[in-house]
Amino acid sequence: MIRAGLRWLLAAFYLVAGYFHLTAPAPFMTITPEWVPWPAEVVFWTGVAEIVGAIGISQPWSPRLRCAAGIGLALYALSVWPANINHFAMDMSRADGGLGLAYHMPRMIAQPVIIWLALWVSGTTNWPFRPKS
Repeated sequence: MIRAGLRWLLAAFYLVAGYFHLTAPAPFMTITPEWVPWPAEVVFWTGVAEIVGAIGISQPWSPRLRCAAGIGLALYALSVWPANINHFAMDMSRADGGLGLAYHMPRMIAQPVIIWLALWVSGTTNWPFRPKS
């Protein structure tokens, strides 16, 4: 029950995030590291990946597709971590301290949790919980 509820919550989070990547890409463009080629296209396709992943983990018909979507979302969250780190560095170097540590530290800590959550809610892993016998 908890896994299903968190799966729907994560799917909703990614669906909303994907929507904003597609409809309001400017904030995502500003945190994209300079070394990323074609940033507008990368932001667009990350939005598509979020939406497709959200649909994949929330669909009830195929556990294999759900697992594939969970792995995809975990890899996605890992791949966008440099943008979050870049945002942290850029924001904290502002004269006013930007959004501050109270915003950025939980976000940095949440990233590995989101990676694990995508794998767990999709049924890819049961770690650290024991499967029911």
